[in-house]
Formats: sequence, structure tokens, C-alpha cells
Amino acid sequence: MRPLLLGLMLAGFCHSAFADEISSAYTDLDIGKDCATVAVAAEGDGQWANFVCPGYRGFPVLVYDDDARQSAFYGFPPPGDLAPAWESFAAFNSVGPKIEWRVETKGETAIPFAAIHRRLVSDPEDPEKKIEVLVVSRVAQLTDGKSCAVGLVVASGNPTANDMARRIADEQARDFVCGADERVQVSGEVPLPEFTRQEEPEQ
Repeated sequence: MRPLLLGLMLAGFCHSAFADEISSAYTDLDIGKDCATVAVAAEGDGQWANFVCPGYRGFPVLVYDDDARQSAFYGFPPPGDLAPAWESFAAFNSVGPKIEWRVETKGETAIPFAAIHRRLVSDPEDPEKKIEVLVVSRVAQLTDGKSCAVGLVVASGNPTANDMARRIADEQARDFVCGADERVQVSGEVPLPEFTRQEEPEQ
């Protein structure tokens, strides 16, 4: 009986050790320090620039800056395309300095499938104030090249915003179809600023 019990205990341990697990990992984002400029506006062509930044374990982050507004792409873009669809708020905005990655671990592989990134968005009614919004995005894999916003959660005045964002990431991001599926939007006392997607960014 004892050897059988020991065997069952070991089997249970191995099963739990290799079961699929979802966890969070965090990376910093400092455009001026860590990112490479891959394109920039010529004189008289407006004010825009495209950056490639380090993300989670080789998964890059692409940041596009245009007229004091920023769009971000997480993961691997399609081959030869360093300027995928533009997604951003209508008001002036900027990406935050830290990214939370939702990572699925299967055995010895750990793959990020969603990114949660705080944005600071100018309040349309008072430009001096900032509205904090958590943007939940699908992470583009090498096999698909698709990244886009899956959900938007107003964090200002919302103490449960991070938990809400993680739930949206875990339940929606992996099967979300960019450009077709509808984003999850969560506001509260503070209205959600306008957010749009444009397949071909104007530059």
C-alpha cells in the first residue's frame, strides 16, 4: 500500500508541476533609454517616430508616436511590416513605464499571450488632468503576427482595475480576432476616453 501511495503522490506532483499555468511577469519600458528608432518623420512631414523596444524574453514592443499620441504593438509583427494597425486614444496620450504580461506556462515553455499596459490620457474636459486606462492587448505570436487591444479598463477611481484587466486578458486575448471582435470596455465614475483602430496609419 505504501509504494502505491508514494507512486500516486509522485504522479500528482508531476501532474501539477507540468499543468498549464497562467501568471504575470513585468517589464520596464523607457523609450529614450531602451528603444531603437526605426523610422522618423522627415522635415515638413509632421511629428512621428516608430520605435522597437525590448519586451518579455525576446517578444518585442513596437511603439508608434504621432502628434502626442501613441500606439503600441506587442509581440512579433508580420514579416516586413514594422507599422501595423494604428490603435490609440483620440486625446493626447502616452504609454506607461511598466508592462504586465500574462504568461501561459506549459511544461518548460512560457509564452506571453496578453499585455496589460497603463496609458495616461488627457481629459477632454480638462487637459491638465490625466485619465489612467489599462489597455489589454493580444500578444502577436511568430505564427500569426496579430496584436490589438482586447479590452479597455478605466483605472482612475477603480481599485479593482488590475484584476478586471487580468480577467479580460485570460478570458479573451488568446482567441480574440483583431479587426473583427468587439473590445471589452469597462468605465466607471470616469468615462472611458475615445479609442479607435486604423488599419493603415497616416504618416
